[in-house]
Amino acid sequence: MLEEFNKEIKDRFSFLQKASLLVACSGGVDSVVLTHLCVKSGFKIILVHCNFNLRGKESDEDEQFVRRLANQFKVEVLVKSFDTKHYTQNHKGSIQMAARTLRYEWFAQLAAERKIDYILTAHHLDDSLETFLINLSRGTGIDGLSGIPAQNDKIVRPLIGFSRAEILQYAKNENFSWREDSSNMESKYLRNKIRLEIAPKLKELQPAFLKNFKQTQVHLEQTNSLIKNHINQVKENLFKEKNGVISIDIEALSALKPQKAYLYQLFKEYGFKEWDDVYGLLTAMSGKEIHSTTHRLVKDRTDLILSTKETKSRQTFLIEKDELKTTIPIPLTIEEVEIMEKGAPNVVFLDKEKLNYPLILRNWQKGDYFYPSGMKGKKKLSKFFKDEKVDVLSKEKQWLLCSGEHIVWVIGRRSDERYKVDDSTKNILKITCSV
Repeated sequence: MLEEFNKEIKDRFSFLQKASLLVACSGGVDSVVLTHLCVKSGFKIILVHCNFNLRGKESDEDEQFVRRLANQFKVEVLVKSFDTKHYTQNHKGSIQMAARTLRYEWFAQLAAERKIDYILTAHHLDDSLETFLINLSRGTGIDGLSGIPAQNDKIVRPLIGFSRAEILQYAKNENFSWREDSSNMESKYLRNKIRLEIAPKLKELQPAFLKNFKQTQVHLEQTNSLIKNHINQVKENLFKEKNGVISIDIEALSALKPQKAYLYQLFKEYGFKEWDDVYGLLTAMSGKEIHSTTHRLVKDRTDLILSTKETKSRQTFLIEKDELKTTIPIPLTIEEVEIMEKGAPNVVFLDKEKLNYPLILRNWQKGDYFYPSGMKGKKKLSKFFKDEKVDVLSKEKQWLLCSGEHIVWVIGRRSDERYKVDDSTKNILKITCSV
């Protein structure tokens, strides 16, 4: 198996050969074989072991076994003990999900602290089959049918092309010692039930089942790559990014068929899961929005606006009478001038005597209104934004310069008629926004 392992490394994982690696080792036969193969292949490794304290004395004996294995190969070992039951009580989900979360969070932390390139786990072909069947039973797309990926960012699975039988036979041939996890024989867990009852029946019905499954996985991975390449091309054409915000033309998006399949592929990486809501946004009223845990998607007339979620600020900032410059929340330069120059969107000229200090910088709020320069009457700011075709996210980021409760300047867009310079003005104040 060592020869086949090295061929697999050369063909699929050559980037591991000179990398710094964490090897997750539970003490079971799979991770023990992975450890032996890595050492024999000359990899630079650190063993990592999680003691989840779920099986009493057995858990502690697993830990001691891994420590001895590390000592045998003269490699560093890192061990962490978890109160998994307590964690599960305080978080939604099963014991298995809690252990998985704790394990990978710790691995990621170690990788960052130790500047580790990759984390190796001992998942193999049978594990991938079990994942395939679990996902199939729950309803899934092509990602779920592809089983366990050989690589997921820093997580790499170099045994994914080998069967459990191959790994076990190698361990026996080499007289390796390993630990047996008694919980693996409990069929109350779905994965164990598939491993112990369903997968053996499939292999019995078709002796070449696992070999054929492996080939199917290759075809699915290749198909998935084609889809990803196509979706990336579609994104290049449709997703227009400016200042960290992405605009997507709704008409062009709606023309893609099959529509829901495209929406899934285009927006899944942003954490959206309620696909009927995403679909409904195409024909929703302007201003309608939906959220994932990390992003928001807003309908804005002819576009969908995609952005990362930010905490909405309701802070106010004061500008004192003698203040000549601000940097927070936006850069403003304030000066007295003798004459007015030709106007520009980022510059406003005001009658200083009409202002009440301190001036206030704040975001716009529902119900705000002002008297747009050049007009006699007042206008709601929401109506002004609509007429000016200001998108939803730009509105949220809009800053106002205020004198008391009155808006003096919708910064960068329009000043207020009440504060304009006229024939009676004695002191002209020039304010420049350098955003």
